[in-house]
Amino acid sequence: MNPHLYQLLVGLFASLGSFLFGYDLGVIGGAVASPSFVSTFHNPSVNETGAVVSVFTGGAFFGAAVAGITANRLGRRWTIILGSLIFCLGGALQTSAQNLGYLYGGRSIAGLGVGILVMIIPLYQAEIAHPAIRGRLTGLQQLFIGLGSTTAVFTAHGTVSNFVSNNQWRVPLGIQIIPAGILGALILLFPESPRWLMDHDRHQEALQTLAKLHSNNDINDTWVLAEYEQIKSTIQDEKENGASSLYELFKDPASFRRLVLVAAIQASVQMTGVSAIQYFSPTIYKQVGVGTAQSLLYQGISYIWGIAGQLCTVLFIDRIGRRWPLIIGNLTCSVSFIVTAAVIARFNDVDPSAQVGLLWAFLVFGWIFQFAFSMCCGSLSWVIPSEIFDTKTRAHGVAIGCLVSFAFNTMIGQITDPAIASQGWRYFLLFVICNVTNAIFFWAFLPETKGIPLEEMNRLFKETGWFIPAHRGRHHTTELAVTQMEIEEKSGTAHVESSP
Repeated sequence: MNPHLYQLLVGLFASLGSFLFGYDLGVIGGAVASPSFVSTFHNPSVNETGAVVSVFTGGAFFGAAVAGITANRLGRRWTIILGSLIFCLGGALQTSAQNLGYLYGGRSIAGLGVGILVMIIPLYQAEIAHPAIRGRLTGLQQLFIGLGSTTAVFTAHGTVSNFVSNNQWRVPLGIQIIPAGILGALILLFPESPRWLMDHDRHQEALQTLAKLHSNNDINDTWVLAEYEQIKSTIQDEKENGASSLYELFKDPASFRRLVLVAAIQASVQMTGVSAIQYFSPTIYKQVGVGTAQSLLYQGISYIWGIAGQLCTVLFIDRIGRRWPLIIGNLTCSVSFIVTAAVIARFNDVDPSAQVGLLWAFLVFGWIFQFAFSMCCGSLSWVIPSEIFDTKTRAHGVAIGCLVSFAFNTMIGQITDPAIASQGWRYFLLFVICNVTNAIFFWAFLPETKGIPLEEMNRLFKETGWFIPAHRGRHHTTELAVTQMEIEEKSGTAHVESSP
C-alpha cells in the first residue's frame, strides 16, 4: 500500500474520537431546545441549560489533563482506548438520564472521555505523519469534528421534527456511543507512535513502525533510517538533559514560548464565537424569528460549509502554511460577527419584507463564518500544537493547550444563554473585538512551521525571537535531509526521492 494512503487511513480511523467531540457540539443545542427535554426536566432555566453544556467541557478539561499523563506512560493507543471506554459510560448515563443531576453526571463523564481523545488524537496523527503531509493528517481532527457536528444537527433536526416523546433527545445522545465503541475496539490494530516507542527504548519496534508507515516495511530505506537516527539522537539528547517534560515547558525559554503560543491559539479559537454558535444555535436563530426545527436545518447547512472549509485544510494546508491562514481566518470571522450583530439589532425594527433580506444576510455571513473558521482557525488549533513541541514536552504541552481550550469553552457554554437573554446583539460585539486581536497577535508572534520535521522545532524556536511579523518560514536544507545524505554516502547509494 502507498505509504501516503496508509498514513491517511490510520489518521482517518483515529479521527473517530474527534467525530465524538463534534457530534456532542452539534447535538446538545437541539437536545436542550426540544419540547420533550423542556417537559422532562421541568422547564430548566437558562443557567441550568448552560450547565448541561458546560459540565461536558468541564469534564473534558480534566480529561485532557489525564491524557497528558497517560500518553507518556501507557502510550498513544492505550490512551485512546481509555478515552473511548470512559466516553461510552458517560454516553450511556446521559441517554438514560431521569433528572438534571443524572444528566450532569453523564455529561461530565462523557466530557472526561472526550477530553482524553481530543488531546491524544492530533498528537498521535502528528507523530506518525511524514513532514510533507503532517498538516493534512492533523487537520483531520477539525474535519471530523465538523462531520460529527453535521451528523448531530441533522439527527437532532430529524428527531425534533418527527418524534414527540423523549426520543427527541435520547436517540441523538445515544447514537454517539457507537463510534466510541468501534474506536476503542479496533485501535490496537494500528501502529503505536514510533516516537513513543523510541522514548521507551523499543528501538527495533520503532524502526519497523517507521518502515511500515513510510516505506512499505523496507527498514533499509534511506529516508526511514535518517528519520530513525534523528529521532534517536533527539530523544537521547532530551534524556541526557534530565529535566522532566512538564518542568521543561516552563524552564526552557523556547519551550515556554511554544506553550504561550499554544495556549493563545486554543483560547483564541473559543473567542472567535464558534462555541456560542454551536451550543446555542436555536437561541441565536430565535433572535431573527426562526424556530427550533428550522434553526437546526439552517445550522446543518452551515456545518456543510464548515466541512468544505475543513476539506480545503486537508488538501491545501501543507502548501499554504499555518501563519497567514490563521490571521486571515480571524479577520473574516470578525466581519461575519459584525453583520450578525447588526442584523439582530435591526431585525425587530423593520417591516416583514425587509426582515427576509436581513435573514438572508444573517444566514450567508453565518456560512462565511463557518467556512473561514473551519478552514483556518479550527483546523490550525489542532495542527500547530501537535507539531511544535519536542518529544519530551509534546504530551504535556498539547494537554495544557487543551485545558485552556476547554476552560474557555466551558466559560462560553455557561455565559452565552444568559448573556443573549440580557444583552442581545451587544454580546456578539465581544467576538468582533476578539477576532481582530487574535489576528494581530498571530501576525506579531506566530512563526511559520510548515514542512519542518518535528525534531527540528527546537531549532526553529531558538533561532527566531518572540516578535516575528515578517517571518516567512525556513527554506534551507533540514537536518533530516542532511542525515539522509550522510546515510546515502556511507551506503554508497545514489540520491533517491524521499519516501512519502
